[in-house]
Amino acid sequence: MSEIRALRDTPPQAAEAEAFPHNIEAEQQLLGAILTNNDIYDRIASLVKAEHFFEPVHQRIFEIAIAKIQKNALASPVTLKGYLEEDPGLKELGGPAYLARLAGAAISAFAARDYAQMIYDLAVRRELMRLGQDIASRAQAIEVENDPRDQIIEAEQRLYTLGEQGTVERGFVSFLKATTEAVQSALAAYQRDGGLAGISTGLADLDEKLGGLHPSDLLILAGRPSMGKTSLATNIAFNIAKAHKRGKLRDGSEGSVNGGVVGFFSLEMSSEQLAARILSEASQVPSENIRRGNLTEAEFRRFVEAAKALEASPLYIDDTPALPISQVAARARRLKRTRGLDVLMVDYLQLLRGSSRDNRVQEVSEITQGLKAIAKELNIPVVALSQLSRQVESRDDKRPQLSDLRESGSIEQDADVVMFVYRDEYYREREKPGDHELDKMAAWKEVMEQVHGRAEVIIGKQRHGPIGHVELSFESQFTRFGNLVKPWQQGGGDF
Repeated sequence: MSEIRALRDTPPQAAEAEAFPHNIEAEQQLLGAILTNNDIYDRIASLVKAEHFFEPVHQRIFEIAIAKIQKNALASPVTLKGYLEEDPGLKELGGPAYLARLAGAAISAFAARDYAQMIYDLAVRRELMRLGQDIASRAQAIEVENDPRDQIIEAEQRLYTLGEQGTVERGFVSFLKATTEAVQSALAAYQRDGGLAGISTGLADLDEKLGGLHPSDLLILAGRPSMGKTSLATNIAFNIAKAHKRGKLRDGSEGSVNGGVVGFFSLEMSSEQLAARILSEASQVPSENIRRGNLTEAEFRRFVEAAKALEASPLYIDDTPALPISQVAARARRLKRTRGLDVLMVDYLQLLRGSSRDNRVQEVSEITQGLKAIAKELNIPVVALSQLSRQVESRDDKRPQLSDLRESGSIEQDADVVMFVYRDEYYREREKPGDHELDKMAAWKEVMEQVHGRAEVIIGKQRHGPIGHVELSFESQFTRFGNLVKPWQQGGGDF
């Protein structure tokens, strides 16, 4: 072993390079084990890459060996000799004979995973040191384009990326394991309030159709202006945050057992306006009265009491305009790490920015893929609001369809659920006949009575369930959606 322990005298870069943590012997042992038994590669493939080796010669040996193994060819000292014979680094170590010494000195195959983990951990430590040095040098260089806040976001993204590397890929699982997970999910739904597999929206009929909001799903909530999509999103966010309870999860960890922590990216409205909407619903004070300050003493008291009751709710609002999708991801990760995060809302996706500013369709595609990636990475439902194109207005039937989505290709493709908010009352109000048209006025009033205070959520796509529509109540003065009382639920006082 001593004959291959010392690779060479300290190289030119040595002083700085040797300061980085490394373990040459572990690298030699892993390479030797792979060259002796190629099947070992399958055990460490998801953990170690060529760049994780400290010694450049070892990186090249690993790259060539893996390239041959992936082609179902033998990787051994003999088969690698031709590829590395002229390698200057290998010549310094004794040439192709070094490959034979690596294989001959390999101790055992069962320890290969431990050596791989050690090599990876040391590579992460070296990368952390380089990252720290880079942060320090960039912070020291005071330049106009080097905004400190941008540097913080970039450093955070690099740290998170580094933290996510090296996790073992899931790969294939047995049907028994998959079945067990499905049964556990069904049991959790059975035990949870309302028997839902996902997080309850607080709207019973919508929950029945969707089964709640499911982790890793991207849900699109679309509608024309004035349909109430922001109101519905704030109502759902408020219901989830209000119902939040922490406790022990089935895996023994602490987390949300009911409701959840909600992050709300409000790119259109300020956090103050959004809070006023939520308080209007909670206090049953008309939103226009709150905006004008035209409150009675009783309304103001209800407003203040609602604010006190809600101040502890885990609802966090970010109203930064024109956010890039990369920053949405970084801020969502930070919120999950510091406060927890169970549901993410984005109002609305057309106001986000992508990196491709020249091609709008490509930019929207990048945004929707980014939102779906956030949902999967953080294992949370992401609800993104979306505008609809004007072609809805040109049809007799104003109910929206999937084709009405702006840049619909990517949005429809990436979403797990697509819902539309529709209020027939909004359009009927604009069809009011003149006062002198008595017959038309009577018919119009009859129709208005039928549609007043009603809204529809049309489910145009659902990957894991049925499509259809859900009827809700809508109180415009409080911007509040609620469960619609069915005919058989009315009355009840006459005996």
